[in-house]
This record gives sequence, C-alpha cells and structure tokens, in this order.
Amino acid sequence: MRARLDDVIAVYKAAFLDHHEDDPVRAARDRATHARRHFDRRDLRAVAAVTPDDELVGMTYGLPGKNGQWWHDVVAGALPEGTAAHWLADCIEVVELHVLPGYQGRGIGRDLLRELLRDVPHRTAALSALELPGSRARRLYASEGFVPLLSHFQFPGSGTEYAVLGKELPGRDADDPPRSAPAGQPARVP
Repeated sequence: MRARLDDVIAVYKAAFLDHHEDDPVRAARDRATHARRHFDRRDLRAVAAVTPDDELVGMTYGLPGKNGQWWHDVVAGALPEGTAAHWLADCIEVVELHVLPGYQGRGIGRDLLRELLRDVPHRTAALSALELPGSRARRLYASEGFVPLLSHFQFPGSGTEYAVLGKELPGRDADDPPRSAPAGQPARVP
C-alpha cells in the first residue's frame, strides 16, 4: 500500500472525494498523510484490484479497532456501553473501500470486501459510510450483512452525516479468545 500510495489516493479521490468534498485536492493531501500512519501498522490488512496491466482500480484496507484510536473511541462513545462492547471489542475496522467510477457495478467492491474480511481473526467488522441509504455503497454493505449501529451520525468537526455499520463475522463466538491473524500476503483481486 505504501509503495502505491499515489495510486491508492487517486482511486480514493476519483471514487469519493471528487463527489463529496468541497476541496478534493486538499482532502486528498490530508488523506495521504492519514493513510501513511495506517500503512506503518503491522496489523494492516489490505486488498487491491488491479487490471492485467497493473492499473489500480480498487482498494480496501482495514485495521483492528483498539481503545485509543480516534474512530474507535468516537464511535464507542456514541454507542450505548453494551452495544459498543459487543460490536467494537474484537473488531476489524474497514477504513476504506473504493473503486474507480468506471469500474463500479462489476462486483469489484464486493470481491474486495469479501477478501478483506475472509479469515480475519475478529468477531465483528465495522465501518462508516455516508448516510445515503439507497447509494451503491450502502446497498453493497446491506447485502453483505452489515446492519446500522448509528444513523445520521456526525464525527467531530464534520457536518457530514454518516451511518456506522457492523457485521458479525463467522468462526468465533463472543466468549472465544482472540485469534492471531493468518499469515501471508494480501490478495489481489483480478
């Protein structure tokens, strides 16, 4: 991800920032700075969709949620305590999932999401998405089993409304101890 940061940010900008930010160039610069911190983490899980000529057309990445991380703490603070414990105590947070507009509608986003969550050692997955219930992204998440945890939620410093969504993952009960992440390289989705 770090080696292809410019490509990752270009996909993010074209798929999201150009449509939802007043200043997408500034937002892309800010997002690149933020992403570099994530890419240094050893527990990063990333999946890329590339064409046969190695053009990056989609990407997703996630990280285990932990106390002390901004997104985790903000969301946990907005949820009732028991709900936060259930959904966030052993969670992979889907940080980003984007596909270039010209490649959307082909199942690439679904393939990326499924590969990202395949065999993760966590009990749940969570993410935030724009509060646009009929959007392509929200339809994808709903069809993959994500349910609303918060609706019309605004992160500090933002007037944009988001939905926070969660999904139970197979393979582990709430009483099971956490597992280690499987070894290996992130997959590339054709």
